[in-house]
Amino acid sequence: MAVRLQREPFDLGAEVARLTEGRSDTGAVVTFSGLCRDRADSGARLVSLTLEHYPGMAEEELSRIEAEARSRWPIVDALVLHRYGRILPGEPIVLVVTLSPHRAAAFEAAQFLMDYLKTSAPFWKSEETDEGEAWVASKSTDDAAADRWRS
Repeated sequence: MAVRLQREPFDLGAEVARLTEGRSDTGAVVTFSGLCRDRADSGARLVSLTLEHYPGMAEEELSRIEAEARSRWPIVDALVLHRYGRILPGEPIVLVVTLSPHRAAAFEAAQFLMDYLKTSAPFWKSEETDEGEAWVASKSTDDAAADRWRS
């Protein structure tokens, strides 16, 4: 499994090709790619989204949750790629790819990883809109989605 944090946009197709090249142990590849929207939750036009993290700590925590995904499902490989810095509307923010012999495990592991990223990963977001700049608070709907994995 791999965790990568970077400023630059990524190419989803190239990342999946790199992860799956030469594999014969994989029957399912599930991807989730999150993009920066052009509207803030308030409805204001989004100019940019800025993501901050603590280098080292963020990678360690993401690696920990990847290990948990591997212990729960028969994952043969995975990638969690998350951007930081200033991100413009339409640009990619996050990519989760899970590989497994069967689709159910690949889907569930990808959902688990995304639910964790939305609720507990050590990133801080601020939105710059037409109306100003503000930190983004967590959403109760994201917390509810993550609760299903806590048992």
